[in-house]
Amino acid sequence: MKFSNSTLPPRLLQIAAEISAAGGATYLVGGWVRDLILGATGHDFDLEVYGLDMEKLFNILVRHAKPNLVGKAFGIITMRMEGMNFDFAFPRTENKIGPGHKGFAVTPDPNLTFETASSRRDFTINAMGLKLPDLELADFHGGLRDLETRVLRHVSPAFSEDPLRVLRAVQFAARFRLDIAPETQELCRHLSLTELPAERIYGEIKKLLLKAEQPSLGLEWMRRLGLLEYFPELKALIDVPQEPEWHPEGDVWTHNNMVVDEAAQLRREEYGEFDNMALMLGALCHDFGKPMSTSFSEGKWRSPAHDVRGEGPTRTFLARLTHETALVETVVTFVREHLKPALLYKARGDVKPSAIRRLALRVDIDKLVRVARADHFGRTTPDALAREFPAGEWLLEQSRFLNVLESKPKPYLTGKFLLSLGMKPGPEIGRLIAESFELQLEGELGDAMAAEEWARGRLVE
Repeated sequence: MKFSNSTLPPRLLQIAAEISAAGGATYLVGGWVRDLILGATGHDFDLEVYGLDMEKLFNILVRHAKPNLVGKAFGIITMRMEGMNFDFAFPRTENKIGPGHKGFAVTPDPNLTFETASSRRDFTINAMGLKLPDLELADFHGGLRDLETRVLRHVSPAFSEDPLRVLRAVQFAARFRLDIAPETQELCRHLSLTELPAERIYGEIKKLLLKAEQPSLGLEWMRRLGLLEYFPELKALIDVPQEPEWHPEGDVWTHNNMVVDEAAQLRREEYGEFDNMALMLGALCHDFGKPMSTSFSEGKWRSPAHDVRGEGPTRTFLARLTHETALVETVVTFVREHLKPALLYKARGDVKPSAIRRLALRVDIDKLVRVARADHFGRTTPDALAREFPAGEWLLEQSRFLNVLESKPKPYLTGKFLLSLGMKPGPEIGRLIAESFELQLEGELGDAMAAEEWARGRLVE
């Protein structure tokens, strides 16, 4: 396979040429090579340098930028050039000496061959290297073949030394639409996640939810590989029936997967990682209350209060993944409120503006509608297939009219104003502001002037 040097920074090719002249060799490795073959490029470059010691490499790099020796024990130097990140590492051996992700003895060895060093990687598609500056592909483990045949295959039996690799298999299979090789599946089924810290598990789940166009492919692989034993809130969704009139697509697991895929289509780079992750987790967790609330009543399958009852399992699920309080609270709010757009729209003839104002106090309505839209489209009803969600459009329009779409309502009445009227600092000020805010939410005080006039009248009383 031929590669064009136009895809690589000229400065990097110059550095590689200087390393070669000094008797060394440079390989671009890992995901960058995989993505290049798939037609994508990035701004972060992982490189392995062979045949030089640390001092010689450092002296070459310092002529081009400011190298940062961040991992002397592991043989790693980082640099930033022209807005791009470069990690230069020496090949190394890893030996499993204890449990957990830290139970490895890592030894840098610049005298290793690329074939030997690449055998420590997880999957063949990640074990390829591009030799620089001549752009020769080094592929000793069949990674190119596996990419072409859409197969995810482990490199060696050492795959089993790090149980995180089963989650990496899941997210790679989803992101690149790969079938996991039967022998790799077998190894995955014997790996336990129990020794992994939450942050490592969450890191792979995050990649699945933020990078895959169809995260459901990964969720389905989790089911097939037995990983749902570690995520009982997800496992509980399987085979929970739904009323065909509202959910002809099938059980809650099927619906949930469709909703997650719909949410993935609503991600936007401009939203930022926090909002995109909240959207995806809100979609993933939105029906966690159905297993405990579903029953057959009056000839139909019903799940009353599943929105409220979903809070508990959502908190339990997220507690195993992250301690990001703001994210957890945002997702929990999405779960509790995900039915509100449809319920308010259904009763729109009787809905008072105060209901929408109060909803805006509890949740960002624009973001809630994204979750509700994914929920609505994650079905096979005629309106969902027609991509129609009038409830969401109506709620956005009403919220915009009431000026609560971009920000939540704030009290017109302020403590500063009350102090200017001669009130003394104390709890009475807070009570008066709260009382006026209730009237404001109900529409009885239309602006700050009205709130201040009301306050004057109260103080006269």
